[in-house]
Amino acid sequence: MKLLVSALEPSSNLHLKEMLRHTHDIELLGIYDNALGDPLYDISEVAIMGVVDAIKKVRWFMRIAQEMVTLAKEADKILLMDGSGFNLPLAKKLKRAYPDKEIIYYILPQLWASRPKRAKRLERYCDRLLGILPFEVDYYPSHKAEYVGHPLLDEIAVTRQAQSGAIAFMPGSRKSEINRLLPLFKALVSQLPDKKALLIIPASFSAEKITALYGDISQFEVHHETHTALAQAEFAFICSGTATLEAALIGTPFILTYIAKPIDYFIGTKLLGITQIGLANIILSSTQQPPLHQELLQEDVTPKKLLEAYQQTDPQRFRDKALALRNYLQHGSSQRVAQIIMGEES
Repeated sequence: MKLLVSALEPSSNLHLKEMLRHTHDIELLGIYDNALGDPLYDISEVAIMGVVDAIKKVRWFMRIAQEMVTLAKEADKILLMDGSGFNLPLAKKLKRAYPDKEIIYYILPQLWASRPKRAKRLERYCDRLLGILPFEVDYYPSHKAEYVGHPLLDEIAVTRQAQSGAIAFMPGSRKSEINRLLPLFKALVSQLPDKKALLIIPASFSAEKITALYGDISQFEVHHETHTALAQAEFAFICSGTATLEAALIGTPFILTYIAKPIDYFIGTKLLGITQIGLANIILSSTQQPPLHQELLQEDVTPKKLLEAYQQTDPQRFRDKALALRNYLQHGSSQRVAQIIMGEES
């Protein structure tokens, strides 16, 4: 089977890799991590950060979308993963060009955070909608949406160990994130002289890229295996993203820290009405439960406030809420998604 894939995010590609373990005789086409094959574009070529970057590259992405439509002629099925800014318009183009090809959308757009009207467009242009959060399928009135489980429950094989005196730092994977957060993390480390500082860097980064992005990191112990490092840490400071949910499921208390471009922050909070950005907090709030962790954003991200947040966190409360979160998500998703793609549903 030839499967056209559009997976632009690093996290989506981790989930794609896990799902492929349960498939057979599949040839990938499209946009994905080149570690998984020979893509039309590797994810490093299509990475963007924020609304401004997206606007600057809009014509380029339109050209890529047309290339994907042409390539889809060879595909038996189509799998779109996350990245709704690109994948939703792409779904429309693909369905119009190939009305009889099955389009599967796995890891649905966060309609509950913004733009709920997108649900109708997704239902119109996609044949199967596979959600990874139980509550999100309620946004789709048709029977196309189903909860398939959460992929992190397939991928996380560790739990937090006994307190080790280590604190993990994850300043993100994009240059802009690292530039904004790492200097603040370095200043914080100097205020925690009795703690081992673990800096978690994506395993895909070369030595040259690490030097260029991070500069002097001699005060940190560098780790590339996110789950293992988080399990070793008694606490973590994490840039927003999938890593926050990973820490929650591992059971490591953490603070979400994020500094966006002012215009992106304005659009998100004032125009789109986003009030929370941590996935664990969003999930728990959907069940009318209090948040799991603090979120320090914009000018609140200072060494002083980070230290205060760390000192004020209740580890036992965090563990109890993290367990409730894990129980709510129930099970992994990879095998179920593989069955759907292979047409081997029981």
